[in-house]
Amino acid sequence: MKLSISTKLFVAVLAGVLLVILSMGVATSWSFGRGFLGYINEQALERMTPVLPRLVATYEREGSWEYFRNQPDRWFEVMRPEPGEKQAIRDLKTPLLSDLTGALFRIALLDKDKKRVTGYPAIGDDALTLPIVVAGETVGWLAVTPFQSVTEAGGERFQQYQFRTSLVMGLFSLLMAMLIAWWIARTLLTPVKRVAAATHRLASGDYSSRVEVASNDEVGQLARDFNQLAYTLERNEKMRREFMADVSHELRTPLSVLRGELEAIEDGVRTLDQTAMKSLQGEVSMLSQLVDDLYELSLADVGALTYRKAPCVLNELLEHSVSMFQERLNNRQLRVELELPAQPLEVLADANRLQQLFSNLLENTVRYTDPEGVVRISAGVDGEEVRVELMDSGPGVSANQLPRLFERFYRGESSRNRTSGGAGLGLAICQSIALAHGGSLSADHSPLGGLWLTLRLPRSL
Repeated sequence: MKLSISTKLFVAVLAGVLLVILSMGVATSWSFGRGFLGYINEQALERMTPVLPRLVATYEREGSWEYFRNQPDRWFEVMRPEPGEKQAIRDLKTPLLSDLTGALFRIALLDKDKKRVTGYPAIGDDALTLPIVVAGETVGWLAVTPFQSVTEAGGERFQQYQFRTSLVMGLFSLLMAMLIAWWIARTLLTPVKRVAAATHRLASGDYSSRVEVASNDEVGQLARDFNQLAYTLERNEKMRREFMADVSHELRTPLSVLRGELEAIEDGVRTLDQTAMKSLQGEVSMLSQLVDDLYELSLADVGALTYRKAPCVLNELLEHSVSMFQERLNNRQLRVELELPAQPLEVLADANRLQQLFSNLLENTVRYTDPEGVVRISAGVDGEEVRVELMDSGPGVSANQLPRLFERFYRGESSRNRTSGGAGLGLAICQSIALAHGGSLSADHSPLGGLWLTLRLPRSL
């Protein structure tokens, strides 16, 4: 039988309360039997102690116990407290407990063979005794019957009364425990059930499922974490679908061009000349570059992209990258402002990967910056990091486009299109290289009107 968590919690709380009730009942019974009655009997023994010297004196004077046999008045005269004892008792606000429990009437005098001489007639084997010693010889015994032995009938009635009272209190406590367990199960587990139901919907593919956050405790934190998880899964699923759509589109376009060119050549519509070959090679090159970029990003995702880090000078890498793009920059009439410090900026990095990063950033600038614009590249030390900044002139990007620039296949509506740009993987590759070096790559609006890219790398030790 499958039990719900509410039922388990209800049973656990109820069982705990029942255990406490039973433990308290057993402890109370034991305490009454062993503690309270034992205390009363000890008080009775203390009441007998002052009588022993008087009994010893009487035995020495009379020579036997016949003085007390069938003489209850003499017996009670001996048992009566002395004047000094009476004064001590009167000084107390309440009489001795042994007197309240009738200890005086439960005491009997026994001879040396423990035969009753006088006093309480129903002395049993469970009597509490004190020896009466005269000249080093035990001549008799002073015995008192335990309190529980003379109150069996009253004790039974008291026990029944205690049982009925305990039963009523136990039932009342049980009812309260059931109400508390029901309240706990409803108050604490209802939000947990909502999270469980939402988790089931999430596992079924409903990534829009959310849970209402109704508290600030651990259950509320669980609900907030679930909502964040659902949002992340929903966003990742959306990105996955967009990624698949973008990949299929980027692969289909050059393949369609290749197929059209080849069919035209096959049908004789177009001759296989230098122009046709150049067009075919361009489409194959674009397709090959896309496949290489996708492969490199997949390796970065699984951590299999190899990096051979060694001390390298950042100034030299930046100068070499600018020299590689100088001709294309000149063709676009873009003026380059390279601001590098005189001292070398050494970092522990993979020089080839950093060269790839700088090349992708310059490629992005050459493609999307308007002609006759400005490209400003600067580098310097910022605390424990080395900072590289690349700014270009317009056109810029809108504020809502900035956070998405490093997404794969993302291209701005105004400038990033297939005619002037690539597949939208360059900045994503740059960011993966920066993260692999323990750094970061961020984007902002440039004071020159275009894009402001900032690369931060940890300094080499």
